Parts: sequence; structure tokens; C-alpha cells
Amino acid sequence: MKYILFFLFASFISTAQITKEQLNLMPWPQNISLNDGSFVLTKNFKLNITGAPNARIFTGATNFLRRLDGRTGLFFNQGFITGLNEVPGAELQINCVRSGKIELYEDESYLLDVTPNKITINATTDVGALHGLETLLQLLQNNSNSFYFPVSKISDFPRFTWRGLMIDGARHFMPVDVIKRNLDGMAAVKMNVFHWHLVDDQGWRIEMKKHPKLIQMASDGNYYTQEEIKNVVKYAADRGILVVPEIDMPGHGTAILAAYPEIGSKVVNLNVNSGEKGQQLTQVQSYALERNAGIFTPTLDPSNPKTYELISSIFDEVCPLFPGKFFHIGGDENEGKDWDSNPKIQEFKKKHNLATNHELQTYFTMQLIPMLKKHNKELMGWEEIMTKNMSKEAVIHSWKGSNEGLAAGKSLVEAAKGGYKTVLSNGYYIDLIYGVEDHYTVDPMPKNVTFTDEEKARILGGEATMWTELVTPATLDSRIWPRTAAIAERFWSNENVTDINSLRKRLKTISFRLEELGLTHLKSKESLLRNISNNQKSDALLDLSNVCEPLKGYTRNSGGTEYKMYSPLTLFADVCTSDASDALDFNQAVTNYLSNKSIENQSAVVSYLNKWIKMNSDLNVLSNNAPLVQPLLPLSKSLNDISQQLLLKIEKKQNINATILNELLEKCNSKDHADVELAVYNSLKKLVQA
Repeated sequence: MKYILFFLFASFISTAQITKEQLNLMPWPQNISLNDGSFVLTKNFKLNITGAPNARIFTGATNFLRRLDGRTGLFFNQGFITGLNEVPGAELQINCVRSGKIELYEDESYLLDVTPNKITINATTDVGALHGLETLLQLLQNNSNSFYFPVSKISDFPRFTWRGLMIDGARHFMPVDVIKRNLDGMAAVKMNVFHWHLVDDQGWRIEMKKHPKLIQMASDGNYYTQEEIKNVVKYAADRGILVVPEIDMPGHGTAILAAYPEIGSKVVNLNVNSGEKGQQLTQVQSYALERNAGIFTPTLDPSNPKTYELISSIFDEVCPLFPGKFFHIGGDENEGKDWDSNPKIQEFKKKHNLATNHELQTYFTMQLIPMLKKHNKELMGWEEIMTKNMSKEAVIHSWKGSNEGLAAGKSLVEAAKGGYKTVLSNGYYIDLIYGVEDHYTVDPMPKNVTFTDEEKARILGGEATMWTELVTPATLDSRIWPRTAAIAERFWSNENVTDINSLRKRLKTISFRLEELGLTHLKSKESLLRNISNNQKSDALLDLSNVCEPLKGYTRNSGGTEYKMYSPLTLFADVCTSDASDALDFNQAVTNYLSNKSIENQSAVVSYLNKWIKMNSDLNVLSNNAPLVQPLLPLSKSLNDISQQLLLKIEKKQNINATILNELLEKCNSKDHADVELAVYNSLKKLVQA
């Protein structure tokens, strides 16, 4: 009897009306309506699948159950879902009309209906049903003693068909488990394209059985076996994600040329060797894997038939590993220096009436199209491949900066208007450590450009790019998440979903929930801080990390030479992330105080200033047995000094010399300490100038 009473009580207290503002959904659905009432979870909760879905739905549904059970601790009776219509009377019914295909333009829509007694997900494909399950997980609410779903109806579908994340496994190798947990993160926010950057100047990462030299001489022993690649592709497909491989060429070619220098463009030196039969000319040409970041000259020779023979053979081995339709050939940042200095290549250009290196690269790229067509692949490349003679079958990947106020970049507009399908990455370079708002305000469909319907259709979507010059497996997640969830919303949701305050509120919960997938973007901070503090307990070090951010853009590694590919990425800049949490809260406190200098608002600002004064004192003590803390002390002292002066100004109402305040303020704007910057500088400036 007491169990019945408890259930009735839980049902009663959980029916309080939930508002949309209380929900933490991301991406935000296209259409959602809330009604009174709730579906209360018990241990008897079960799900059932009907229709004709792909078997991936069984894995997805089982994972859904385990994640939901992990959140609620209810010990569900249902274990593994292995077949159709196993529990016809289940409270959650998932209906899929047909098997989904892992390709663009697939139907990913779903209808989610939550009533007090039953939940239904209807979807054309299992891929849509998986999206519905993710939304249902995000709908979960609780009160003091029960978990429930609010009564609601959601109809949802993506705005763009290409919602991608690129991870660079060439600069710093990312093991399979790291890739998989990020695929899980992608699926949780409804992203559907994983762009796997596998070859660059710093390494070749694909096991080659026909060309073992690429592994032996160009991988440092870090590469994915062909079985591992197949496994990742299957893992991605089970989550509704298409894998697009990239082998960058003809530039960024150091790794390829380390194994096959004979197809390089560098002018060879001629050594004269004396022998019994007279003098012999020996060609000496060598390349070594690059250990720095940046743009380098090694480039494949487009005039050498052996170049195309090798590439064709590589495609023959690599393409079958990736059943998807697209193959990315890079094509970016080829400076053409080795082409300019090679007489043979210059003669080739004249012979084929190629006036510029850009035309020569177009010639090169055009030779790859039939090689890929042989394997039913479409060629994709960075925007440099787009010329007047480039095939309209190529997909243009726009990545460079804005032009004439076009936030999306000039190349995306030119591609769409020029007849090319195109994907936007400019504005989504998450390795640059810009804040989430910088990415969230960029839209793949430029607002200030007029497109025809045909041109709009060519804009496939967008892709966040995670280059790994300054990232290891330990820090990768913290550079991708949670910002990429916001980018995913830009790709999925209605273009009018733009409220940054709503985004930040929802993102806090989404970030925390991503941990259940094994992502380490939050917890990796603890181990890195232990390394810096020499395993001393320190709230002060954590406090400083919450107001500091890594240097933006590529200024942390100016010129690409300070950090080698084997340099430590275990320091304070690696702990810090964009959108420093205390900096965001302090900014809000300052805004509130300057608009209304109430005792409450003043107290909020003052508490931070006192916190940073104590932090500085504690860090000095900590540094006595922690050498890695020493580089942080100048920054901490600057924050301490201005905090003391601002306390006198705000609390004691003293008139502080403006020159002194401004000098102290500018010390807080320094970017010369530990590769970080104080993210509270602008808020401090507001207080100084008030």
C-alpha cells in the first residue's frame, strides 16, 4: 500500500507546469508545445520498437535506457533491446517506417508525444528516432523525490543537411576511444558528419598494406589500422553519422613525401660520384616529418605521372574503408614555392597553357576526380580548389575570413552562386579559443546576401573544425565541448533561435550531461591542476583558471615554432578554456552594479574582488613548492593590485588617482604570462571608468 501512495504522491507533485524557459534542450526543436501534467518514471519503464528500422536503433535504444537509468538510479527491469515488438505494452513506443541511410538529405525528422501514461516517437527513419531519443533525454525533469517528463509535443527536423565536426588526427594523434566519445557527443546534439583529417605535414595516420612505407616512415608509429577505421565508421553509422576522410594534397605534403620523395616538387641536388665507368649523377632528395605548426613548402609534383599513379593506388586502398559519398582532398595553403623553383614544373605549365600555380593546382585536382568517381566518391576540398575551370561536381569547403561584411566569408557566397555545393567552416574554428557567442552568431546562410532557391540549396550547412597543433587527447574534449553544442544548434534549429542568454543557461546543463558519454572536458581540468600545483590542494589555482583564457587565434604559438608536436601541453593555458566561468559571472555582476548600485549588487562585485586578493596570497604560498605556478604570479598580482584599489573606490568611496588606476588596469591586459589572458579585463575597465 505504501508503494501505491508514494507513486500517487510523486505523480501529484511532479505535475507543476514547466515552461519552455525551464527546459534545457539543445539544439532547440523546430516546434514544441507544453501542456499540464507529466509522465512519471518508475523502475517498470520499458520501451518497444516497431516498423522496419536499421538494427542501429536497438543499440541506440539500449544506450538510451542505460543513460536514463544512470541519471535516475531507478534500476529499470528492461535490459537490452534486441528485436522488434518485444514489449507491445511498453510505455515508450518507437515507430520507424524504414531503415535510414547514412548520407545527406536523409529524413532525420521525428515527432515526440509525451502524455501522462504513454510516450510515442514517430519517425520516417531510425536516424530520426535516435534524434527523438536524445530530445527525450534532455526533457527529463525532477523534483525532490522523482523524475518525470513534462507532457509535451515536439515536431523537429534539421535546418541544414551537413552538420559537421572535423577532428585533426594528423598533428596530434587521437586514439580510437577519443574519437568514439566525441562521436557520442556529436550524436547527443544531432550532428551528422564527422570529417576525419588523417594526413598532414606532421603525420600519415592510415594503415597502408600496399604502401607500408607511409606507416614506417611517416607516422611515428601512431596510426589507425584499417580494422580500427572500419570500426569507427560502423560506430559512427550506428549513431547516424557519416564519416568523411581527408588526405591533404598537393600542399601539406611532407608526410607523403617523407615516404615517397620521388614525387616531390623540390629541386634536387646533383651529386657527382666517381666510379670505374666514369662519373654518375645521383639525385638526392629528402623530406622529414614536420615537428612545427604552420604552412610548409613540401608539395606533390603535378607534372610527374608517378604522382598520380601513387595517389590512384592510395585511393584504391583507402576509399573502400569509407562507404560514404564524400572524400576530402584538402587542397589548401599551397604556396607553390617548390613549383616556382622547379624548371621541369615550369616547363609543364607552359606546355599545358597553365598561367598560374592556381591553374596548375586545378589541373592536379581535376586528375583526382575520376580516381574518386571510380569508387563512387565526390571530391571535396578547401576553398582554394575553386577556380573557373574546377568541376562543378566538387564540394567547396569555405574556411577563410570574412569579406565586405559577409560573416560567412566570400568563398561560400561565390561557391553557391557559381554552381558549387558548399559547406561553411569560417566562424567555426573552435581551435582559435574564441567564446561561444562568436560562433553562435555566425550563420551558414548569410543574411545580407540575396540567393535564389537553387543557390540556397547548394549551401549544405556548416562544420566546426578542431585542428590539433595545440591539443592532446587529454585536452581535446575541453576545446570541442561545450561550444560545439551551440554550433550544432546553429546548424539544426530555426534561424530565429539566437538568444545568447538562453543559450548560456542551457549550455551549462548540456555540458554537464555530456559527461555521461565519457567526454572529459570538465574532469580533465582536475588532473592538469594537480600537475601544476605539484599535487597540493589549491582553490586559488582553480579560481585563477576561472578568470583566465588561453590566448586567442594563433598568438599562443606565434609563427608555429614555440610548440613542437612533442612539446608539453600540460600547463596553465591547457587548463583554461574559452568562456571562463567566473569572468562571465563577474561581467554580469558589474553590469548589474553599474545599472543599479544597490547594496546587493555592490556586494556581488566586492565578493569577487576580495576573492582575488586572497587568491593572490594563496598562490604565492603555493608557489613555494610548485615551480609551474611561478609564471602565473605576475598575472595574479596585477589582478590583486587593481582589486585592492577598486575596493577603496567602491566600498570606501575614496577618490583614486585615475593615472594609477589605468596603469594597474593595463597590467591586467598583459598577454605575456603563461600563454593566457585575464578574461575579466573588460569588466574591470568598466569599473575603472565608471
